[in-house]
Amino acid sequence: MIETPVHQLPLVVVELRPTEDELPYDDGVPMETWRHKLQMDILLDPLYNAWSGRDFFAGGNMFVYFSPHQVRDYDFRGPDVFVVLDVPYRERKSWVVWEEGKAPDVIIELLSESTAHMDKGEKKRIYQNRLRAPEYFWYDPFSYELAGFTLQKGVYQPIKPDKQGRLFSNQLNLMLVRWEGKFKGMETNWLRWATPEGHILPTDEESKREAQQQAAEAQQQVAEAEQRATEAQYHAAEAEQRANELAALLKRYRQQYGDLPTET
Repeated sequence: MIETPVHQLPLVVVELRPTEDELPYDDGVPMETWRHKLQMDILLDPLYNAWSGRDFFAGGNMFVYFSPHQVRDYDFRGPDVFVVLDVPYRERKSWVVWEEGKAPDVIIELLSESTAHMDKGEKKRIYQNRLRAPEYFWYDPFSYELAGFTLQKGVYQPIKPDKQGRLFSNQLNLMLVRWEGKFKGMETNWLRWATPEGHILPTDEESKREAQQQAAEAQQQVAEAEQRATEAQYHAAEAEQRANELAALLKRYRQQYGDLPTET
């Protein structure tokens, strides 16, 4: 048997994809504004609050890797908010599609003057053609512009808002709604999650406040019930005393005059 010299063997190139720990997870670029940061929080916190114990992951302002080319090209930008269903809950430095086995189900970008063109153009094409995220939304925290798209036959089609201007996410079975109110001291128009019935998913602070209110209402109801019981006892004691007085009066009458005459 004639062996082929090693230097004449065909070269086999094996592409070793980097792992989550080997990939960059910080580009050193902060978020646009404090309002953008709060908007991200008010989208993420209520999901973890409402879906406690459910298998999912929601991330914000972190990288999503779907191709090793991103590493070679230093293209480390990621979505402002994304949600992945049916995956184990654990800490992640970034979302690596080839390790996780799936891409995000929902992506949300928060627009700004410096990013709106890219979010509506290049990023939308990437999420549609390469990441193939089933749903993509964008929202401007200052102008309150809201739009959504669903992937149909490989192409993003606009999601039609309802009469209240809300957009429905089929992936999450939740509504994206504009909500005017105060969050962490800032009062403005926020983008929030709501149930199909219109109930806003509460933040931790709102849940605590609601629980405190319910506890206060329950305590008030207990106090009112105790007061009614006390009043009932008082009235019962009055009625018993009156009955005793009438019985004593009847006894004295009988002793003096005999039994009461009966009507014929």
